[in-house]
Order: sequence, then structure tokens, then C-alpha cells
Amino acid sequence: MKRWNNYLWIFSLTYLLLGFVNILFAWLGLICFITPLLISVFGGGKAYCNNYCGRGQLFQLLGKKLRLSRNRDIPNFLRTKWFRYGFLTFFMIMFMNMLFATYLVFEGTNGLQEVITLLWTFKVPWQWANSTTISPWITQFAFGFYSVMLTSTILGIITMVLFKPRSWCIYCPMGTMTQGICKLKEIRKDESDGRESKTSS
Repeated sequence: MKRWNNYLWIFSLTYLLLGFVNILFAWLGLICFITPLLISVFGGGKAYCNNYCGRGQLFQLLGKKLRLSRNRDIPNFLRTKWFRYGFLTFFMIMFMNMLFATYLVFEGTNGLQEVITLLWTFKVPWQWANSTTISPWITQFAFGFYSVMLTSTILGIITMVLFKPRSWCIYCPMGTMTQGICKLKEIRKDESDGRESKTSS
């Protein structure tokens, strides 16, 4: 029997569609950024990735149920630590660049850019999704964040089509960060256990 979390792909799909209606819905994507980290920090490990990631479910649905995936093994280099952490570093640099652009609008240095930047390169006009009079920096963040979410979805769809449905999960920045948090917690636990062992002896 399917549980409620088996239908979280609906949330991911709805989120993407809402970005075409009103860009401010992009702020909801922060849930997908903050929740995995909190779960990992407070002992849940990679539970979000394994059980609650609506995007992973969406790729599984498109790739397996609708048979849009070639279902081939992902290249080994995409699994390597240097690629995953390298991609995470690049992703975070682009994310910080987006935050800086938001800050410039907040300061009044730059004006609001009503565009979506796909794959960190292609600027697509998106002015129809902005019908509010809210502070420009809030809207600028929404455009930037939606660009990040849409770009990562496109990358996930590409790897889903070329390889196995959830190939994106192999090098997903959030997955890499949660895995890193889990490893750090294990190291700290081992160190703590080692100190306790020395104390007891």
C-alpha cells in the first residue's frame, strides 16, 4: 500500500507549474533545500533522499512508468567523489552569485531582472509571472531561485532520459551535502566513542 510520501512528486510538478503563474511561488522551493539538511543534522541520515524527495519520484515516474528512460548505467565518473563535490562547489558558487544579484537589487544598485537563467547561461524573459508590487529584491530572489530549481530539473531530466530514471540522485548537490553531513556525524561519533573508551580504560 502506498503511503502519503509516495505522492510527493505532485508537489514537485506543481511547484514547477506555479513558477509559470506567479514567480513568488519559487520561495516554496526553500523547503526542498532546508528540509534535507535538517533531517541529516538531526539524525535522519539520507531519509529525505530515500523517502521524501518529490523530484526523485518524478524522475522515477517519467523514466520507469512512462518509459522515457534508456535505463542504462550512469557513467562511472559521475559517481566519483571529485565530480560530485566539484559539481556541488560549482552549484554553490552559482547559488552565491544568485544571492549577490539579489543583494544588489536590495541595495538599489541594480534593477529587477525579470528573466529565468537556464543552465546558468541562457536568459529567458519571464515577465508575465511577475504581477506583484512587492519589494523588488524578494521578486529577484524568486527569479534566481526558480532558475536554480528549473536548471537542476532540466539536468535531472537529461540524465533520466540518457541513463537510469534517478541518475540525477547520484550527483545531486543536496544529496552530496546530506551525505557529507552523515559522514561528519559518523566521524564525530567515532571520535567521541574513542574518547569514552580511553576514559573507561
